[in-house]
Amino acid sequence: MDLGIRGKRALVCASSKGLGLSCATALAASGVDLVMNARGGDVLNAAADRIRSIHRVNVTAVVADVTTPEGQAALVEATEGADILVNNAGGPPPGMWTDWERDDFIKALNANMLTPIALIKALVPRMMERGWGRVVNITSQSVKAPIPLLGLSNAARTGLTGYVAGTARQVAGHGVVMNNLLPGVHDTDRIVMLDQTTADKTGKPLDVVVAERKATIPAGFYGAPEDFGATCAFLCSQHARFIIGQNILLDGGSINSTMWYDVLFFAERSAP
Repeated sequence: MDLGIRGKRALVCASSKGLGLSCATALAASGVDLVMNARGGDVLNAAADRIRSIHRVNVTAVVADVTTPEGQAALVEATEGADILVNNAGGPPPGMWTDWERDDFIKALNANMLTPIALIKALVPRMMERGWGRVVNITSQSVKAPIPLLGLSNAARTGLTGYVAGTARQVAGHGVVMNNLLPGVHDTDRIVMLDQTTADKTGKPLDVVVAERKATIPAGFYGAPEDFGATCAFLCSQHARFIIGQNILLDGGSINSTMWYDVLFFAERSAP
């Protein structure tokens, strides 16, 4: 399928590996020029070189911490008016509710709520002026079904979800499509880390932990990052213009729910 976005320009945050890299790769395969970002220069530059050589698109690699004002400024300057924004940042560490203090929550909120909001505010006005734009926020299945060991992530990503619920409806009339992608368990470095953490805490062998986790997924396997990237690219396409403010699960059927209302948006609309 031709996604109709060849020649567009995208900023993909935290895109040197994992789901961010998969999103960048899928967009490049559709002819989108990229600004890629990560904190580690070697891995980022290697990923950017691979994409350039395979897909023959323009790729700018920006080594920066997207969670800092300086990093955000560098990315905004490098985009030169991006048509597409893919917000992504590594999740906070797992733990129990007794482990976290105020500073831990501030760090989580900054990385997984305030940073994407800052980039939305910086880039979306230009999209609105041009009458076309796409924003995809990579959040987590935990905003629909909180994960006990990921309380920091649960809190921060749910806050972003509430912000996007209202904002997406305000910018849609200007041709800007904004949605959230909610990954379940995908075969990435973060899942390897979480599985190892579980193994360490429970004393179970790692292969047993992995098998038990897979058994909770109706599809029976961990998601492929490539499939996630393809979904992201579709949400950035010309064909997604009627998909507004949605929270799209890619979780292999793990969350069993007939429907899920955007409660915060409903409350906002219903308030006197």
